[in-house]
Amino acid sequence: MAVGPTSMIVIAVVALIIFGPKKLPQFGRAMGSTLREFKDATKGLATDDDDDDDERDKKQQPKKIETVEVEKVEETKV
Repeated sequence: MAVGPTSMIVIAVVALIIFGPKKLPQFGRAMGSTLREFKDATKGLATDDDDDDDERDKKQQPKKIETVEVEKVEETKV
């Protein structure tokens, strides 16, 4: 049972009848701020979990040592 365009129109009409045209913008703003707060809260939880996984991975992996080759250049005196 998917929500299609026809279902959205019916829901919008019913909401308009129940809440009235003056209350719908306030209701929309409240829903938007609620969804934004929920999104921010779940984003924080997801990044916290990722940080814990990264720390655990760093402890398990051996440290890598990189070597750099240096070329010696001779100077000529004039």
